[in-house]
Amino acid sequence: MSALTPDSSLQADILAEALPYIKRFHGKTIVVKYGGNAMTDEHLKQSFARDVVLLKLVGMNVVVVHGGGPQIEHLLSRVGKKGHFIQGMRVTDAETMEVVEMVLGGQVNKEVVNLINQAGGKAVGLTGKDGAFIRAKKLLIPNQDNPEDLIDIGQVGQITQVDPSLIGLLDSGDFIPVVAPIGVGKDGETYNINADVVAGKLAEVLKAEKLVLLTNTPGVLDQDGKLLTGLTPKQIDDMVADGTLSGGMLPKIGSALDAARNGVKSVHIIDGRVEHSLLLEILTDVGIGTLIKSH
Repeated sequence: MSALTPDSSLQADILAEALPYIKRFHGKTIVVKYGGNAMTDEHLKQSFARDVVLLKLVGMNVVVVHGGGPQIEHLLSRVGKKGHFIQGMRVTDAETMEVVEMVLGGQVNKEVVNLINQAGGKAVGLTGKDGAFIRAKKLLIPNQDNPEDLIDIGQVGQITQVDPSLIGLLDSGDFIPVVAPIGVGKDGETYNINADVVAGKLAEVLKAEKLVLLTNTPGVLDQDGKLLTGLTPKQIDDMVADGTLSGGMLPKIGSALDAARNGVKSVHIIDGRVEHSLLLEILTDVGIGTLIKSH
C-alpha cells in the first residue's frame, strides 16, 4: 500500500470540509446557468459535467440552464448574418430565430446532455416548448433615452409562466434536466429568452436553495477591476446608474437580483474559467465569485 503524502492529508481535509455542505444542501435544488468559456474549453467542459454529476450523486437536485452565444454567432456568420444586440439582448428576426432554435435546442443542448451522461449522470434535454413549461410573450425594451418609447427586438421573449412539474418529475427520477432558453407563446410562437433570465425565473419557481451563474469574469468587478461580493440590491442599483455594470452583465445582474428578492436563498456569479468552480462554490469554505444577498 502506498504511503500517505501531504497531498493525501489535504485531500482528506477537503472531503471532510465538504460534509456539512453536503448535509445542508441534501435534497435542495441548485440551478446552474452554464455559459462562457466553460462551454467551449474541452477541459472545462469535462470538469463542469463531473461537478454536476457529483452534486447529483450526493443528493442535490441540479438543474442546468445553458446559453450558446458563441455557437449562435458562428452559425449566423456561416449563413451570412451578423448578430446585433440592444441592452445585452440579441435582436432576433424570424431567420435568426431558426438558427437560435437549431443551435440551442439541438446542437448545444445535446452536447451538454451527452457530456453529463458520459460523466456518469442521467441528463435529459428540454426546451421551454416541452410540456409548454416555459410560457412567454414578446419582450419590448424601453429606450434608454426615452423610456416611453418601446423597442421591438423581434422574437425575444419575456417569461409569463413557468410550470415546475416537468422539472420536478425528472428530479424525482434522478434525472438532471438540461434546459435550453426557448419559450413558447400562447399561439405556439417560438421565443428566444436570455439564458440568465430563464435560470433566475426557474430558480424562483423551483424555490431553489442557490442560483449559480457561470461567467467569463471572476464575478462582479468595480471600476478598478476589484472583485465585489456580499452585494445588496441598493449597491447594484448604484453600480448600474454610474455605468460600472453594463452590456451583457445587465441581464445577469437583473436575474440575480430578482431571484434573490423572490425567495432564492443565495445567488452566486462565479468564474467558469476556474476548473471545478461549481464544487468550490457549493462544497467548500473558499466561496469564489460574487455573492448577492436578498437585502
